[in-house]
Amino acid sequence: MNLETIQDPGFMKQYNDKELKALGEDIRAFLIEKLSVTGGHLGPNLGVVELTLTLHQLYNTPKDKLIWDVGHQSYVHKILTGRADRFDSLRQYQGLCGFPKRSESEHDVWETGHSSTSLSAAEGMALANQLKGEDAKVAAIIGDGALTGGMALEALNHIGHEQTDVTIILNDNEMSISPNVGALHSMLGRIRTAGTYRRTKEDVDHMLRRIPAFGSKLASYADRMKDSMKQMVLSGMFFEELGFTYLGPVDGHDLDDLHANIKYARDTNGPVIVHVLSKKGKGYTPAENDAKGTWHGLGPYKIESGEVIKKPAAAPAYSAVFSNTLQKIAEMDPRLVAVTAAMSGGTKLDTFADKFPDRMFDVGIAEQHATTMSGALATQGMKPVFGVYSTFLQRGYDQLVHDVCRQNLNVLFGIDRAGLVGADGETHQGVFDIAYLRHLPNMKILMPKDENELQHMLYSAFHNDDGPTAVRYPRGNGLGVEMDEEFQMIPYGKWEIVREGTDCTILSFGTMLPIVEEAAAVLSGQGTSVRIVNARSAKPLDDEMLEELAEEGKPVLTVEEAALKGSFGSAVLEYMADHEHDSLPIRRMGIADYYVEHGSVPELYEELGLTPEKVAEKVTAMTSKERTNVRG
Repeated sequence: MNLETIQDPGFMKQYNDKELKALGEDIRAFLIEKLSVTGGHLGPNLGVVELTLTLHQLYNTPKDKLIWDVGHQSYVHKILTGRADRFDSLRQYQGLCGFPKRSESEHDVWETGHSSTSLSAAEGMALANQLKGEDAKVAAIIGDGALTGGMALEALNHIGHEQTDVTIILNDNEMSISPNVGALHSMLGRIRTAGTYRRTKEDVDHMLRRIPAFGSKLASYADRMKDSMKQMVLSGMFFEELGFTYLGPVDGHDLDDLHANIKYARDTNGPVIVHVLSKKGKGYTPAENDAKGTWHGLGPYKIESGEVIKKPAAAPAYSAVFSNTLQKIAEMDPRLVAVTAAMSGGTKLDTFADKFPDRMFDVGIAEQHATTMSGALATQGMKPVFGVYSTFLQRGYDQLVHDVCRQNLNVLFGIDRAGLVGADGETHQGVFDIAYLRHLPNMKILMPKDENELQHMLYSAFHNDDGPTAVRYPRGNGLGVEMDEEFQMIPYGKWEIVREGTDCTILSFGTMLPIVEEAAAVLSGQGTSVRIVNARSAKPLDDEMLEELAEEGKPVLTVEEAALKGSFGSAVLEYMADHEHDSLPIRRMGIADYYVEHGSVPELYEELGLTPEKVAEKVTAMTSKERTNVRG
C-alpha cells in the first residue's frame, strides 16, 4: 500500500486480519527505510505496529482520544493519521516532529516528550467528557519504563479512586531507554509469566453456568472465590486492588488477541488496564537483538547490516569525559557514588557501573526520588553525583529547592545536554536550567569552555564542601583540545580572560566561546579590539572582574546558549544594577522567550541569531554608539 496516500485512519475500520497484517508489514518496511536516512526512534515504533493498528481500528480519533506517553512510539500513529508524506523531514529543521504535536494534526491531542504524563492527561480528558456528557473514549498508551515514574503512580491512584472510564494500554517491552530497573519492573515480570487471568475466569464461569440446576449456585460460589483464584493465577492483583479491571497479558503482535482485549476494555465501564507484551524493534533483527538501547533512538544506519553511520569523532563526547572523570575520582575517593534516572547509557554512566557496580544507582524514571536520595546520601558523608539531562532535572525541581539546596547538601549535579540538543526538539532543549537553578540559595552553577576544562571543573566541584554544585555540559563531542593528565582546581567565581581587547568585552558562557572567538577575529580585521572572557561560573559571578569592567566603562556583551530570561546575562545585569553601575552599556545574546523546535544545532543557531556574524554586528553597534557618545 502507498502509505503516503493515507489521510485518516477510517479506511481500516473494515479491514480483516490479513489486510491489517499486510498493512503492518508495509509500515515496518516504510519505517526501516525512512529512518535509515533521518534517524529517529526506530525500536519503540517497530514494537507497536500491531497495537497502533488495533487502536485506530477500534477507536474513532480525534473524537476518541489516544494519548502516547513520552511519544517515542507515535510514528505509526502519525502514518495512519495522514503524515507519511512528511517522513523525509522527520526531526529535520521545520519538518515533522519526532513526538506528538497538536499543531501537526487534530489526532494529536496531547504533546509529550517527557515520560509518565499520559495517565494524568487521560484522566483530565475523561473527567471533561463526564462533565460535558460526551461519550468519547479515552485511552493512554504507556510503557513499562514510564510506569515507574511517580506521576504515573499518582494518576493510577486517582483514576482508581474516581472510577473514570479510562483505558490504559500498558505496553510492556521490558525496556525504556536503558534496561528497566526496580520493583515495579520485577512485578510486571511476574505477571508476564502468570498466564491470562480474565480468560481463565470467564472460561470457568461459562462452564459452571452450563451445568443444569446447580450451575448458577456454583458460579456464585466461584465468584466468592475470585480473590483467592486471582492470588494463585495472577500477580495483577496490584492493579485490581487500585480499582482497575486487569486484562492480560496480551500478545502485542497477535492482532486477534489485541482486538479482543482492547475491544473488551473499550466497552467496559470504569478504568481498565490492558497489559500488552511487545518486542521492541519487532521485525528488524538488529533492533530486536538490541540489549543496550542503541536502537531506541539513533541516527542514520545501513539497512542491510544494521551498521549505525557515525561521523568520525575528533574528540571524546562530553558525556564520556564526565563518566571517565568520575571513574578516576572514584579510584581515589571511596565516597563518590553515581546516580542516574534510567539514563545510564545516555550519560555514559554505564561504564562507571561496569567498574564500580556497588557505587552506581539507577533509580528508574524517578528524578524526584534521585534528587532527594542524593541529598540523603550526602548527609551521611557520601559524595553523590547525579548525572541527568538538563530537561529531565526540571522534574526534580521541588526536591532541589526543598531537600538539597535548603539543607545545603554536597550534591554534584552533572547536567548533560545543557543547551540546544537538535533533533529531539522543544521538549529536550536544555535551555532553562540556569534560570531555575540560579535563584536557589546555596546552588553553584558552572560550565566549561571545552572538554579539558570539564574534567577539572568536575574534580573541583567534587571537592567543594560548601553545598550543591551544578556542572553543565553540552550534547555531543568536545572541541578536540589536549587533555591534561593531572586534575587542577578551578576556584569558584573566577573567570578566565581568553583574549585581551580594549574596545569591548564579551562574557562568553560555556559553549559559545568558539563562536565568540570567530566573531572577535572578524572584528579585529575591522579595527575593533575585543576582550573575550570565559565566564565559566554563572553563580557565583566574578565580582572582582565585574567591578573592573564597570570602572573601565567599555561596552559589555554576554553570550550564552540558554534562555535570556533569568540566566547568565540576567545575573550580570542584576549585579550591575545592584551595585549602581547603571551607566555601563550591557547587551545580551541568548535564546529568546519561546520554545525552540527541532533542527540541527547550526540551523538553530541561525534561527536564534547566535552566529559569529550576529555577534560581530552586535559588538559593532555597541562600539559605534560608544564612539559617538565619546565624540559628542
